[in-house]
Parts: sequence; structure tokens; C-alpha cells
Amino acid sequence: MLEFKKKLILLHHCKSATWKSIQDILRFDPALSRMFQWTESELQKNLYLKPSQIHNILREIHAFPYHTQFNLYENNNLKIITIFDDEYPEKLRNIHTPPWVLYGKGDFSLLKNKNMLAVVGSRNPSPYGKSAIKQVIEPLIHKGFTIISGLAKGIDLEAHILAIREKGKTIGILGGGIFHLYPKENIPYALEMMKNHLVFSEYPPFTKPEPWMFAARNRLISGVSDGILIVEAKEKSGTLITVNYALEQGKEVFALPGNITSELSKGANFLIQEGAKLVLSATDIENEFY
Repeated sequence: MLEFKKKLILLHHCKSATWKSIQDILRFDPALSRMFQWTESELQKNLYLKPSQIHNILREIHAFPYHTQFNLYENNNLKIITIFDDEYPEKLRNIHTPPWVLYGKGDFSLLKNKNMLAVVGSRNPSPYGKSAIKQVIEPLIHKGFTIISGLAKGIDLEAHILAIREKGKTIGILGGGIFHLYPKENIPYALEMMKNHLVFSEYPPFTKPEPWMFAARNRLISGVSDGILIVEAKEKSGTLITVNYALEQGKEVFALPGNITSELSKGANFLIQEGAKLVLSATDIENEFY
């Protein structure tokens, strides 16, 4: 018999099981004790799900090669944490739709660090953006701040590299499964972070990244952080999605001002107009944290 944790992980692998449907199933069978005995008729009586969705969930549960899959994860030193485990980060428990399961490699204890700063911005930063991010976050890294970002190209990667180079700690949160690292040019840094830092995802490891996953991932970037720094963002930028999540979660928002003639600065400058903390140096962030 599978233990509860592995049953939840199995259920989480079902492509037909949404966050909400897993919540409904856990209300119906909190221990998942009868998972392999569920019938379509009893689930239809007890769950507010479409018959086609129930049919697909049951089919996927019984078709999933869990012995092979769990052995594969173990052989690849993949750590899996569910929302019911003590190791699950408390900050994520309090966000909207907290992940049922986290899949990662590295040191999960980093998620309990103090002074967690998320750094996000343009995927095509200017020389000014690259220079400014170094000037602002390098002193923070030396003072023990943990840098969080999404392992995307551009500002994300710059932030991770700075943390690695300056002997700090950094966390990368993926918008897809951990066995589908993207973009490919960032893979060497991701592998380094898996050894000495942390990389994790809310998606099962073999999940290929889809555009919508990156937007959903942004709520985790802001969720595990204590504050978020915006470095170069266009007026209609995906970066601003992360800002919206941060504001919903009550996190401090910092923004680096930019050239008013640059498209890359419009998003950050707008946020400053709207009340984000203008950042000219590391001290501006440090003072808010302390």
C-alpha cells in the first residue's frame, strides 16, 4: 500500500486534476485511503466535477507507473515536499492556491532563511540594468540576503550569477518541470544551483513548460520572498504580474528608476509613481528589511 504522501504526489501527477479538484478530493477522502477503490459514481455524488474529468482522473491514477517513477526520482536525488510536510515553507502556505507539491534539487532549508529578496526584470536588460543590479544587490548578498528569481534569461540570470559569484545563496523557481530546464543556455547555472543552492518547481518533473506556467510561477517568486526588486521592465511586462502577486501578498515592492526615454524603464518608473520604493542603493532595501 502506498503511504498518503505518495498518493498525493500520484494525484498531483494527474493532468486532469486541477488545484481545486485536488482540494475537493481531499475534502471527500482526507487520507486518500480509498484512492484505488474510488468509482466514477461515488465521485460524481461527492465532487463538483464534470463526469469527463472524473473519468480521466481515475484513468490516470490507475495508469500511472508509480513504482518506476518514484524510483527514478529517488535515483536522481529529487526531493519532493507536500504541503502537509514540516519542511514545506510557511510563507507559501499563506498564498492563494499554495502548491500541493514541490519538486526540487538542492537545499530546501534555504526557504526558511531571513531576508529573502526576489529580483525580477527584463529578459533583455540594457548595460545600465546589468550594472545597476550589481551595484544594488552585491552588498546585500554580502550581508546574507538570499536572492530569489525565476532562472529566466536576463535580469533573473544576472541575479543568480551574482549570488553564486559573491558566495551568497540563491533560489531558482521554474515555470515547468525540473527535468525540462529552460532556456537551455541557463542549464549550467541551474545545475550549479542544484548542487549548492536550490532549484524547485510546483510542476511534476517531466512537465514541459507552457507560457501560462511562468505567470503562475511568479506568485511563488513573490510568495517565498520578503520583498521584490524590479530592474528594468516594459510598460506591459510579465514582470508586473509578479508585482501584482507581491502586492496581494503584502510584500514590499522596490523599483530601480531608469531613463525616461527608454522602453525598458517605463514599467519600473510607473511603479515608483504608484508608490513602489525607489532604490538608488542597497541601503534603500536594507533599511526596509531591518
